Amino acid sequence: MSVSTDAAPGAQSHRKGIVAVAFMFALNGGLFGMWASRIPAFKDSLSLNHATLGLILLLLAAGAILSFPLAGRLSDKHGAAPMSRMLAFGNFLCLLGLALSPNVTLLAVTLFLFGATHGAMDVAMNAWAAESDRASEKTVMPVFHAIWSFGAGIGAMSGVVAIQLSASPLLHYAVAGTCITGLALWFAKIPWSSRTGQSPDGPLFPLPKGPLLLVGLLCFCSTLGEGAMADWSAIYLRDVTQAGEGLAAAGYAVFSAAMVLVRLSGAGLTRRLGPVLATRISGGMALAGVILIVAIASPPVTLVGLALLGLGYGLVVPLAFSRAANDPNLPQAQAISRVATLSYGGMLLGPALIGFIAAASSLRVSFALLGILAMVTIALASVLRPQTP
Repeated sequence: MSVSTDAAPGAQSHRKGIVAVAFMFALNGGLFGMWASRIPAFKDSLSLNHATLGLILLLLAAGAILSFPLAGRLSDKHGAAPMSRMLAFGNFLCLLGLALSPNVTLLAVTLFLFGATHGAMDVAMNAWAAESDRASEKTVMPVFHAIWSFGAGIGAMSGVVAIQLSASPLLHYAVAGTCITGLALWFAKIPWSSRTGQSPDGPLFPLPKGPLLLVGLLCFCSTLGEGAMADWSAIYLRDVTQAGEGLAAAGYAVFSAAMVLVRLSGAGLTRRLGPVLATRISGGMALAGVILIVAIASPPVTLVGLALLGLGYGLVVPLAFSRAANDPNLPQAQAISRVATLSYGGMLLGPALIGFIAAASSLRVSFALLGILAMVTIALASVLRPQTP
């Protein structure tokens, strides 16, 4: 094993490292938010129907999932920090490529590449975040994930502004994307020492095994619910509780705000409670949220339930990634990439599974599935206990 040639970070560099990683998370979320905010524009300009749009959106997730193991190996070989910086620039270039795609075929190819660079950056920056955690002796991973959500919101708001100004996706991405990418890379250009040169073993696309598989399943339970909330919370409010369009649209905002809140306070909560108890409480809050949503078809009660779901889901993924990064049997980026495969799998499967169950029964029944997953989260919480070699 070799060590990177960056200067060994001191106390001040540790603080700079936290800032650098925070900007990487904000950039990753921001670029995704920019893309998501202009999806209707792509749909209209290329005359996409719902089925075609759904299929090409799957390519984004497919690109991310296929990139995870390669990103893990490259990050362990060359260092998480330099890989994060390189992939950040690549993700920005792919975002510009989306706006330059003149037809459905090129859009599909570019969206796959955008998903691949986005997912690979996710693995690398989480590995860098884990290094920052250890170097500073603080539990800041939940804060980084809160910053991702904040960045995604800023990216989406830039889309709102661009639409108001009648700016094309290309102009929007070029101006806003250049600003946020340049700023993030400027803050990320710091000396940082990473463990490098670890030789990968085993298959190229492995799933986690043993305790790490249970960590991945824990992530899967949470991200399936997150994906379901992104696509179905507004529809549930409108169709089941008879809420108006404005209130229905506020449902996901309430859910997201709750996630940001708990992630910002997650470091202190985790230090006081420990990862296992914090996860069990998270699962209990998610279960309470599902019970409220399913049992009482009222807009105010459903909003409270969505807030509880956001509070319940907020800590699970960052705590699971922290556990993976400190796995005693695998290099950190490889371990994160294996858990991330199940994590993104949950995000991809959640909306489709909710829709399938709803079509066979009802939305209320489909949302009840989230209660079962919350109970699984409580049962699996002990796998987040720190491991020793």
